[in-house]
Amino acid sequence: MNVVIWLVVGGLVGWVASLLMRTDARQGVVMNVVVGIVGALLGGWILSPLVGGGTINQADFSVLGLLVSLGGAVVLLAIVNLVRKGATR
Repeated sequence: MNVVIWLVVGGLVGWVASLLMRTDARQGVVMNVVVGIVGALLGGWILSPLVGGGTINQADFSVLGLLVSLGGAVVLLAIVNLVRKGATR
């Protein structure tokens, strides 16, 4: 059941992050899921110790966990934009 939550919530988190970073037109559903899950991992490593919350990957299904996962996905997309274009939007 945890894998289903990763896919569904990861896809939603990745989609919202791509909307915030204006990269939604270049990404499909699969990339949104990947960005959401990898962003949650990144958020768990970077943001989780700062705010004291978990992520969706750590079975912390809460508002703080969703925000940490979203923050990690936004950071991931910003890094990808830097590598692709040399500047963030």
